[in-house]
Amino acid sequence: MRKLTHEELLARSVPPGEALTRERTPVSGMLDNIRSLYNVGSMFRTSDGALIRRLYLCGYTPAPPRPEIAKTSLGATELVPWLHFRDPLDAVAHARGEGMTICVLEHTTESVPVYSLTKSVFPLCLIVGNELTGISPGVIDAADLAVEIPMYGVKQSLNAAVAYGAALFALMTILKSPT
Repeated sequence: MRKLTHEELLARSVPPGEALTRERTPVSGMLDNIRSLYNVGSMFRTSDGALIRRLYLCGYTPAPPRPEIAKTSLGATELVPWLHFRDPLDAVAHARGEGMTICVLEHTTESVPVYSLTKSVFPLCLIVGNELTGISPGVIDAADLAVEIPMYGVKQSLNAAVAYGAALFALMTILKSPT
């Protein structure tokens, strides 16, 4: 075993010129009032890694161009299509209008582990909320389903960007599974 070189990794990736024209996965992400510019940048980078359809930035979630977002996105803001909506419910309506299942990543009375979903829920819009207060109550009310990441320690939540990445790649595993 050896670590792959930078050139070998580049050979595996989507060529930058094709990033915006390549067929994307049937997943969008929605950031509901995220405070941290660094979390937003990280979520752009994660979104590129999954080749998601679109990223919705909602409420006071900061939008590019911002140096702090650019620092953690490593250029992904130029590779991931995104829209900004002042009102997250307008973004929910837009995603629903594109035929997406609205899915909140939140501990609720009806949430199920993210890895328990099936392909039947796609296309899907995964919503992650504010680092302190979570997803807005109105957005939860508008959702079709809720998923959570099971937690096994004292803390019952992850950093917003980490949670988004864990959930997004659980979704990618479901999408890419043979059954």
